[in-house]
Amino acid sequence: MQTSESFRLSAILSFSGGLQDAYTYNIRDHVFANAQTGNVVLMSQNFMTGNWRSGIHYMFPLLSFAVGVFLTEQIEFRYKEDRRIHWRQRVLLIEILLLGIVGFIPAEFNVAANMLVSFTCAMQVQAFRKVHGYGYASTMCIGNLRSGTESISHYLRSRDRMSLMKACHFFGIILFFAVGAGVGGVLSQRLSVRTIWVSLLLLMAVTLMMIKES
Repeated sequence: MQTSESFRLSAILSFSGGLQDAYTYNIRDHVFANAQTGNVVLMSQNFMTGNWRSGIHYMFPLLSFAVGVFLTEQIEFRYKEDRRIHWRQRVLLIEILLLGIVGFIPAEFNVAANMLVSFTCAMQVQAFRKVHGYGYASTMCIGNLRSGTESISHYLRSRDRMSLMKACHFFGIILFFAVGAGVGGVLSQRLSVRTIWVSLLLLMAVTLMMIKES
C-alpha cells in the first residue's frame, strides 16, 4: 500500500481540510472552501434574488475549485511516471506555496483568498482519493458518511469484518475532519488570516511522509 493511501496520512489531510473550511467560513466572509455544494446554494439564492454581487462572491471559489481539479488531473497525466518527484508531492508543493500566500492576504481581498484556498482544496481532493484502498474525500464529509453508514449496515447484516474495518476508516476520517474544523474555529479567533499557515505545516508533514514514494 502506498503511503498516500495510509490512514495516518489521510487523517492529517482531513484534519487540514476541516481547518480550511472553518478558516474561510469564519475569517473569509462565510465562504466554504471545500463544501462547494454550500457555495452553489448560496450563489443561486443570491442570483435569484437579484443580489448579483453576493452571487459572484460565491461563484468565484466554485470556478476556482473546478480549475484546481483540472490542473491536478493534468499534473497526474504528465508526471505519473516521473520517478524523481512523486506527482502527488508536486501537488502538495503547489498547495503549500498558495496557502503561504493566503496567510498574507488582507481581509479586503477575501475573494482572492477564498479562490486560492478552494483551488488548493480541489487539488487535494483530486490527488488523494483512497484510504486503505477505499475511495474517500479528505475535504468533505457527505460521501464518507454515506460510505461509512453503508458499511455498518452491511456488517450488521453479514458480520463481515472487512465491512466493519471499512466503516471505521470512514468514520475515523470524519472525526479528524471535525476536530480540524473545531481547531480551525478556535485558532481563527487568535491568529486571524494567518490561521491557514497551520494547514501549510500539516501539508509539509505529509510531503515529508511521502518521500519514500519518490
